[in-house]
Amino acid sequence: MDQTFLIVAVLIVADLVAVALLVFALYFPRHRRRDLVVAYLTVNVGVLAVSIVLGSSTIGAGLGLGLFGVLSIIRLRSSEIEQHEVAYYFAALAIGLLGGLGASLGWLMIGLMALVLAVLAVGDHPGLFRRSRQQVLVLDRAFHDERELHDHLGALLGARIRSARVDELDLVNDSTTVTVRFDAPRSNRADASARRPAQPIASGVVGVPAEVDARTAQHEGAAR
Repeated sequence: MDQTFLIVAVLIVADLVAVALLVFALYFPRHRRRDLVVAYLTVNVGVLAVSIVLGSSTIGAGLGLGLFGVLSIIRLRSSEIEQHEVAYYFAALAIGLLGGLGASLGWLMIGLMALVLAVLAVGDHPGLFRRSRQQVLVLDRAFHDERELHDHLGALLGARIRSARVDELDLVNDSTTVTVRFDAPRSNRADASARRPAQPIASGVVGVPAEVDARTAQHEGAAR
């Protein structure tokens, strides 16, 4: 009994460490959405507590799987969440269940928690497919030909078009709504202007106060 209690205590600590890494080391530094921090922490700790109680009974495993199934289909309709945020929800649920129902397997559960964190760390890394983009565009022209649409999108975005799905073709208003996936260009004008050195302000430029020009001329004369 004492050994089982010790294993449960270790798993609780491991779960808290794992969810802290999930939220504060992976999710928030990458996506900066504060409201989901509370959601992930609460879901994890709540599932952990319920699964520990269920695991103490003979029917705990079946109820635990049922709990996971029920929670996995919950959709929070108050605000829309992205697919990667759904993945973090599943990770928080999985870590909580591993910590609550894994007393019989011990250290294997800690390894599985680490595996979940490793998959998220790699799969959601900003450097992975960082040039891949997806946007929904409304074009002021009705495109009937797919090749012509790809050429127009490539010229408009200045990028390589991977796929373009027409969501709506409005022949009355002459518009096309399209979901496009593309590779962003390696550099853009904003990056180029940021790297370009600042140009000195010439004397006599419109908008520069006269006293500034006078002080500049006086400083140059002193330097000579």
